[in-house]
Amino acid sequence: MSSASGPTVLVVEDEMLQRMMALDIVRRIGLPATFAASAEEAMLTLERSPEIGIVFTDIDLGKGMDGIALAAAVKRRWPEKAFIFTSGHVSVGDAALPQRARFLAKPYRQDDLSEALLAFAGQEASVGH
Repeated sequence: MSSASGPTVLVVEDEMLQRMMALDIVRRIGLPATFAASAEEAMLTLERSPEIGIVFTDIDLGKGMDGIALAAAVKRRWPEKAFIFTSGHVSVGDAALPQRARFLAKPYRQDDLSEALLAFAGQEASVGH
């Protein structure tokens, strides 16, 4: 993981297998990654880890705050963070997404997630972050 470069990706997913699969994809494309199993845990992780630049979150996170509410809370404090949302239950159109965000329906393709992550990582690099 020490050879990974670029913004750290925070994977927020309450289902362990989905979380592990997403972490594997992020790491395979060379980005550092960390994870949270809930929105509340994600907020704590963001507090401690300013290097996180991209949040990949499921919309349905079980109990507590969902991925959309998480994004609203994060964007109030850290408007520069990019978001990639996913869900197998709801679909979110581009107009409903915050700035610097994308939606991928589950089951998403590995290539689609990789492309979205690399696009946001490239944007971050170009702003000198």
